[in-house]
Amino acid sequence: MDPLKLIDKYYDNNLPLKEILLKHSRLVTEKALAIARNHPELNADKAFIAEAAMLHDIGIFLTDAPSIKCFGEKPYICHGYLGCELLEKEGFPRHGLVCERHTGTGLSLEEIERQALPVPLRDMRPVSIEEQIICFADKFFSKSGNQKEKSVEKIIKGLSKYGTESVDRFTRWCSIFLT
Repeated sequence: MDPLKLIDKYYDNNLPLKEILLKHSRLVTEKALAIARNHPELNADKAFIAEAAMLHDIGIFLTDAPSIKCFGEKPYICHGYLGCELLEKEGFPRHGLVCERHTGTGLSLEEIERQALPVPLRDMRPVSIEEQIICFADKFFSKSGNQKEKSVEKIIKGLSKYGTESVDRFTRWCSIFLT
């Protein structure tokens, strides 16, 4: 099965949300693929990036974020692990890890515990180069508003609310992916 057919499977009953998801996911995919093309030394799997970047937010419909037409039961921060569970069930566990590991710049077990986040107690930081590229690219685009690409400075300002670990990870990625 084509993993991208899963968007139709889970979003055809909520077309406004599907439009938001597709617009955001296409922007993230384009940026992630550009990074992979500009850095052949990373040996990133571009075909996987194209699929996984489109699916990284598939779990949002299960969360409560009315401003972007999500009317599920869980807090929005849960969309990553919920998307992972959904994609694992559908037979795409590697794609699922991208979902789980893209929130913020990834969530360490220590961050989850310190902030008492309503997610499973496990490390959820991006591991593979593909996970890192998609997570990085995602930071440049919001799902609300005009979805114009954010500046590095604006992203860092937003991440700084959650501590230095996220900012440090993002800054390290800037030195790798934006050179």
